[in-house]
Amino acid sequence: MLVTKTFHDVPTTLDANGRPIRIFVIAPTVPGYPNAKFPGVVVFSEIYQVTGPVERFAGQIASQGYVVACPSVYHEFEGPEAIPYDTEGTDRGNRFKIEKEVAAYDEDSKLSVDLLVSLPNCNGRIAATGMCLGGHLAFRAAFDPRVLSSVCFFGTDIHSATLGKGKNDDSLAKVRNGDLTGKGELVMIFGKQDTHVPREGRDLIRKTLEDANVTASFLEVQAQHAFVRDEQSKGRWDAALTRSLFGFMMEVFERTAGRDLGEKSANVAEPEHVC
Repeated sequence: MLVTKTFHDVPTTLDANGRPIRIFVIAPTVPGYPNAKFPGVVVFSEIYQVTGPVERFAGQIASQGYVVACPSVYHEFEGPEAIPYDTEGTDRGNRFKIEKEVAAYDEDSKLSVDLLVSLPNCNGRIAATGMCLGGHLAFRAAFDPRVLSSVCFFGTDIHSATLGKGKNDDSLAKVRNGDLTGKGELVMIFGKQDTHVPREGRDLIRKTLEDANVTASFLEVQAQHAFVRDEQSKGRWDAALTRSLFGFMMEVFERTAGRDLGEKSANVAEPEHVC
């Protein structure tokens, strides 16, 4: 499916400088069907904003028949351009990550969903995904009842509650409070060799989700951090594994956002204990 790319500069309320957030939109197009409507996906990027690898990842989702929104979340500090994958860029992105208020991240997420549901080519059914910082933001996007599923690739700082200014986010606390219970579907994907999220951290996230009875899948694969990044991955890119997990993600999106199954019923039988 062919795709087009544009952007929207959306006003914010929490940016002290009054700057808008730029949200890139990559959308499918079907020649001869100008009024076609598609579900939407928010793709949250790493600490480097919307880079080439993030755009290509988003483009692959769009070509499957989804309108994709990619927000540049560091608008409080600089323009929407991608941050280089070098030492200075890494330091800058990591600094911005903990200088931005968690509430401002949440506003960016809300504005991205708001934009998608307002677009004439979006049918209002929304999912989310992201990698690294974006994996955590996709996790928080799941608290929005409009988000039907979130697939989070190696989300950082969830286990340590260190996202945002003050390094004291409430992501797992909200899960414990039941804010994801009975909501959309969540998928957590981690590399077992990822030094950013150690085993103890992964165990904590999994236990918290299970204790709260969240509809979630938890995948641990043989990979390092940033294994989906096809550029400047520091030798960690695993194309075959990424392709496999991309298929898993699209199955979740198709089942949750791609199909309208109606209202969820609480009358679901327990699985039978049979072979």
